[in-house]
Amino acid sequence: MTTEAGIGGPTEDAVAEFAGLASEKEIDQAASALERNGIKSFAVDTGEQARDTVLSILPIGAEVFNNTSRTLEAIGVAEDIERSGRYQPLRPRLYQMDREMQAREMRLLAAAPDFVVGSAHAVTKEGSVLIASASGSQLGPLVSGAGHVVLVVGGQKVVADVPTGLRRIYEYCFPLEDRRAREAYGVPSGVNNILIINRAVTPSRVSVILVRQSLGF
Repeated sequence: MTTEAGIGGPTEDAVAEFAGLASEKEIDQAASALERNGIKSFAVDTGEQARDTVLSILPIGAEVFNNTSRTLEAIGVAEDIERSGRYQPLRPRLYQMDREMQAREMRLLAAAPDFVVGSAHAVTKEGSVLIASASGSQLGPLVSGAGHVVLVVGGQKVVADVPTGLRRIYEYCFPLEDRRAREAYGVPSGVNNILIINRAVTPSRVSVILVRQSLGF
């Protein structure tokens, strides 16, 4: 799929299929399936409760990298991590480093934080998590580099299965992200890398907080 397909946003059919909030039963089904797959799951009603759950997971003083996420920004978690003084946030530290002189140190810092906090583009009722990325830079820590992974996921992202999750990425998420990237940075986005977590090898290393609200896209 070319990035040009994203211009203008998703189609009406894609919005109708993928923008609506999943039912409470479907969200609970996904949460139970995640647990069976070794992924710690939480189902909460609001973004504020999701924020409190994230804070309950992160130890005071922990080294934390927060991925760029509209979900984390919307519920205040990004600000909690970067500005509350409770944690050692890696993102501000990386911003202050010299990309040419300290490139290797930057890669090492971002690759293996104690905690990484982010979101996902789809969670299936079978207990799989799908995350797409243009650069792929945040996927390595999610797979194995980070000590712990915490993902906050809006309830509109719950889908039936992996094929449907992939369609959600290409048909709904990508057009929205492409439009955002063009407006914000003047460059297109792309579905260049996709991570699918079907099972966590290390039990409870990955935590997913499902929110019964629409958050992000």
